[in-house]
Amino acid sequence: MNLDLDAAMGRALDLAAAAQEWGDTPIGAVVLGPDGAVLAEAANEREKTGDPTAHAEVLALRAAARVHGDGWRLTGCTLVVTLEPCTMCAGASVLSRVDRVVYGADDPKAGAAGSLWDVVRDRRLNHRPEVTAGVRAEESATLLRAFFRAQRGL
Repeated sequence: MNLDLDAAMGRALDLAAAAQEWGDTPIGAVVLGPDGAVLAEAANEREKTGDPTAHAEVLALRAAARVHGDGWRLTGCTLVVTLEPCTMCAGASVLSRVDRVVYGADDPKAGAAGSLWDVVRDRRLNHRPEVTAGVRAEESATLLRAFFRAQRGL
């Protein structure tokens, strides 16, 4: 298996930037299949759809489950996301059985892959994905900072 995490994060960053077009927080996610090919991708759509669960990770995991071929189990897959997953998205990663979670920027206010909580590696759960943090972290953080500065009118 050959995972090009830099390229996958680049695509997630492109998706994140696009989310700003509809006023959403710039977060993008890509799900790679066991062979490293892109199975699904998404950007945040909470503002676009009015759905509080329309986080990039959840949307990408749902789409990947439809095409993966093993039902809802995304065994062998990797979730690549620009920002550390929140508790909902970390839980969805565990429940979908992805092998790996790869993220860019840490989220000290809501991160659930090691920053504030560590849902994905909680030993009480029956599945614990491997976590890789910091892939193109500065690009992810810069995109988010610029978005929030603009939101505040700074």
